[in-house]
Amino acid sequence: MTNVAIVYYSATGNIHKLAVAAAEAAEKAGAQVRLRRVAEIQESTLAPNYTEWTAAYEEHVSGSREVEVATIDDLDWADAVVWGTPGRYGAMAGPLKHFIDQTFELHARHGLKNKAMSAFTSTGTPHGGQESTLLSLSNVFYHWGAIIVPPGVTDPILLAPSNGNPYGVSATSGLQAIPGQLAQNVTEDNLKAVGYQTVRTLEIAAALKRGLDNG
Repeated sequence: MTNVAIVYYSATGNIHKLAVAAAEAAEKAGAQVRLRRVAEIQESTLAPNYTEWTAAYEEHVSGSREVEVATIDDLDWADAVVWGTPGRYGAMAGPLKHFIDQTFELHARHGLKNKAMSAFTSTGTPHGGQESTLLSLSNVFYHWGAIIVPPGVTDPILLAPSNGNPYGVSATSGLQAIPGQLAQNVTEDNLKAVGYQTVRTLEIAAALKRGLDNG
């Protein structure tokens, strides 16, 4: 059985919704799954004067506390890790970067070597840095010696109008974060695509495990 950790940071619920879909697809595929959120690194909102965004952020944070906080042990345990982050100026969000910075000891003992890894994102606009956000994560995977598993264009769902990014599933959240309507712009096709991407990552992880064990 393949162990997969879905590790994500979400501010207003878009990435959370994708992460839940990824976890559900992995469980349906027979994997052992850990759904883990990355902890905040500051107590106050990033945009105190943006009242709608702040209200949506506070609604999401209070509603997602039941999800366990990610630890380095979750990465050590996993055969595959699927990462989720909103795009922030074309890069991963600060809380996820802070969590990744804590992997130094695990990386130093090659604890992330040969693990299958994939990533998904959400930005306010289609050209809001989706690809560069995913590449910022891929750059980390290179350092670890992990195996990067992109969705590519390997299934029709990836060509649905709301999909299309071969680097990783990318939702477009829109410029407004509306309290009470969190993640309303994450489409059903986005959810199907992230499920497909997760199962593909599991399949590659299982094949790697079999091959390395037999090698």
